[in-house]
Amino acid sequence: MKPQLVSLTLFLAIGSAASCLAQGRDRAEPAKPKRAAHLLATKHLPNAIQIHERVISGGQPVGESAFRELSDLGIKTIVSVDGARPDVELAKKFGFRYVHLPHGYNGIQQERIEELAKAVRDLDGPIFIHCHHGKHRSPSAAAAACVAAGLIEPVEALPILKLAGTSENYIGLFESVGSATKLSSTCLDQLTPDFPETAKLPPMAEAMVELERTHDRMKRLSESGWKSLPGHPDLTAAHEALLLREHFTEMQRMEYATKQPQGFSKRLKESEADALLLEKVIRQWKPTSNSTSLPADVAEPFRRISTNCIQCHKQYRDVPIQKSR
Repeated sequence: MKPQLVSLTLFLAIGSAASCLAQGRDRAEPAKPKRAAHLLATKHLPNAIQIHERVISGGQPVGESAFRELSDLGIKTIVSVDGARPDVELAKKFGFRYVHLPHGYNGIQQERIEELAKAVRDLDGPIFIHCHHGKHRSPSAAAAACVAAGLIEPVEALPILKLAGTSENYIGLFESVGSATKLSSTCLDQLTPDFPETAKLPPMAEAMVELERTHDRMKRLSESGWKSLPGHPDLTAAHEALLLREHFTEMQRMEYATKQPQGFSKRLKESEADALLLEKVIRQWKPTSNSTSLPADVAEPFRRISTNCIQCHKQYRDVPIQKSR
């Protein structure tokens, strides 16, 4: 496989069991019509979508308010398809079981779809499946899993991505959902996945998770005029710019990065330089009697970083998984 076809996040070895596809599918009559997938009115769960009476997709639950809202929804099991470590301790406090089955933006491997289908069929429900924002990976995982488990029809799957606002740039996710089919109950019965609370991730995947978190905080700061956010006085633009620069510096030293095409390293170096410039401008700025706001040109290096990330993802991370023939 060419290096550029390897996802920057979560291209994981998932197991050695033979795919359920080789064992055939049940020849059952189509399921009776159900209410179409729909958005839920939630306060603390981003982009929550009811896909089936057993399955809700959404963004990462953060803090007690979010977990309490999950409890109010009757959730029994939480499945994370995100790279970040799940908050297992807080979940246990509310009586939830956490299962960590991460996958990348470049598509969902068939073995992972089978594990997700097993989870939505057999684990205590209702089940909440989440990624970071609930827009791309979790609706894709939930849709594919529900089709594979026979909870929804294949024709219902792609509209879920549209409802969630999944970016069409994630070609692999659309392909995984669009090609999902119902698996045989015999096959799912025979699967014995571990369903870990926390999955072991490759170093680059972990680095990408932390980079994404820092970038999100910087975005929030930029939207607030580079001022500390309410309730987070310690969250300063200068410090987050420093962390952003360190992420790009450390990623260049990783073995994965050294094996990528030259263009990949070039983008990391460009973003590292822009993060350094961003931190320098922020730290050197001094308020005056005429201006108490950071200069407008502070936004330019951050804009370049964001654009570079999008282009890098498009070229290296979001390339669909190559399927064996």
